Amino acid sequence: MLRNREALISQLKNDMLLWQGVKPRDSQEERLGLGPIEEAFPNGIFPKGSIHEFISRGREEGASSCGFMSVLLGKLMKSKGVCLWISSFKSLFPISIKSFGVEPERVVFICMQREKDVLWAMEEALKCPGIAGVIAEVHQLDYTQTRRLQLAAEKTQGVGFILRHNPRSLAATACTARWQIKPLASYAEEGLPGIGFPRWDVELLKVRNGNPGRWEMEFSNLGLRPIFQKSNTSVLCSKTQQTG
Repeated sequence: MLRNREALISQLKNDMLLWQGVKPRDSQEERLGLGPIEEAFPNGIFPKGSIHEFISRGREEGASSCGFMSVLLGKLMKSKGVCLWISSFKSLFPISIKSFGVEPERVVFICMQREKDVLWAMEEALKCPGIAGVIAEVHQLDYTQTRRLQLAAEKTQGVGFILRHNPRSLAATACTARWQIKPLASYAEEGLPGIGFPRWDVELLKVRNGNPGRWEMEFSNLGLRPIFQKSNTSVLCSKTQQTG
């Protein structure tokens, strides 16, 4: 009897995820290759048709967020289309995103005069099915605005990233996920020139139907990998840090 009830509950959960547009576990083509981060999402699949909110508290976190978003964007753009990067201020050096797998010539950079125009442009862009992703940089955000953006993304199965610089408050939004990316010290291999590959403290603060978590990640020519530091050496491993 207990097994039957557990099986019924499991089936109901799967049905609810399908009704919400979440792909089944066996949809391997939908996986982006984010390592342990991807397991935090429903069925282990990065949610498309959704808005992802990134919290930045300072220039360092802003730069780290741009780098991490560029990694995601590069994976999304492998299959189709172009991307729009919308802001009311020019803070991004376009050539820098090439090191994260994004071709700058496939990104349309748009500078608006007012923040509300940034969100309007993002909503209109999300209504276009041929766009792989839309990034908007703002300071403030409210539930009504994110609800409109989420509905637009769900309709076309587009993906939107909102980078919030120094928000005054973190009220509830309709975004599918909320992230915070912090910089970590890079590690230079002994005997090799340079400062090492970029590293981030990636925290998934919330995710709809998923499991929030925290990971230390490194991006290199091998892709996005988890890191583990011990005795002043660094090796790649599959260890993750989960937080509630």
